[in-house]
Order: sequence, then C-alpha cells, then structure tokens
Amino acid sequence: MRFRSATRIAFLAACSLQLVARAGAQQAVPLDREPSHHWALQNEYVRVFKVEVAPHASTLLHQHDRDYIFVTLGASSVENDVLGKPPVRLQLRDGEARFAKGGFAHVAKNLSDQPFRNLTVELLKGGDNVIPCDHTKEPCGIQMGLDCALCSVASCTESYQVLTGKNLDVRQTEIPAGRGLEKHIHSGPHLVVALTDL
Repeated sequence: MRFRSATRIAFLAACSLQLVARAGAQQAVPLDREPSHHWALQNEYVRVFKVEVAPHASTLLHQHDRDYIFVTLGASSVENDVLGKPPVRLQLRDGEARFAKGGFAHVAKNLSDQPFRNLTVELLKGGDNVIPCDHTKEPCGIQMGLDCALCSVASCTESYQVLTGKNLDVRQTEIPAGRGLEKHIHSGPHLVVALTDL
C-alpha cells in the first residue's frame, strides 16, 4: 500500500509540473493588442503607439513584425527580454531615439521607479539601411539657426540627425525659449514628436 501511495503522489506531482510549465508558456500578442501600447496615429507611412509601462511592471510578450523607431519620453532603465535571447539591460536617455529591426517578440520590463514612456513608430514603408549617428562625435548633418551670429551657441536653434536611412531622416531639434525655427521646406511627409511641453 505504501508503494502505491508513493507512486500515485509522484505521478500527481509530475502532472502538476506539466500544468505549471504549460501555463508559463506565453503566446505573443500583436502589438495593437498589448495593453501598454495605445494606438495614436496611422497613415500609409507609419503606425504610431504611445507606450507607458508602470514602475517595476512589464508588458505582455508582444510581436514586432515591422521595423520601428522608438523615442524615449523621460530617462528610464529597462530590461529587454527578446524571445530566444538572453535579457539585455538598457539605460535610456530622455528624448533618445533608437531603431529596431522587426521580426521578433519581446517583453519590456521597467526597472525604474518612474513610468517607462515612449513613442513607438512602426515604419510601414520599411527602414532599409538605417544608421545611427552620434552628434557628440561627428557633425551628423547639423543645422544651426540664422540667429546664431547674434548670440552665443547655447541659445541657438540647432537640428542634427539621429538616424538616417533610405526612407527616413530622424532629427532632434532644440529651440531655445524666445527663439524660432526658420522657414523651411520638407521634401516629404514628416512626423513631429514633442519631447517637452510646448
């Protein structure tokens, strides 16, 4: 009798482990069904989501089928858990823009005491040959405002490339208080992301 009871308990324990293992396997949800991603805009070029992950919380496992750019709104510390790869810790600066090649699923874990916020811009026309540029090391297509000759560099309007590619040019523009942006022409459609309250 003791032998049969022990065998039954071992068998039940094994069944319980299998149920836990199956429950732990998570299916990736489409990006537009992930609760932290809130649809904001869509046209023929982009699909844009406002993302907010509470402090010390995580997104669901979600799928990125398309290439995308994300712009961090507020400094943050995040763990990026891409399915099938080891976790990567990211220290993101306020206003930082990064490019990611699509075709993967991941979970974003907010490691900080502040909400992790970003704007995720899916590229519907593709992001071929996207190259990041560090303007602290090279000029990166820098453009200075016309008023620079009249003032110190610190109060000039300046714009520089952050990412460039076949179909895109991502720039960061800083406009000091009381200054403006000179009249200019855009050769194609553009999206403006405000990093500060205007």
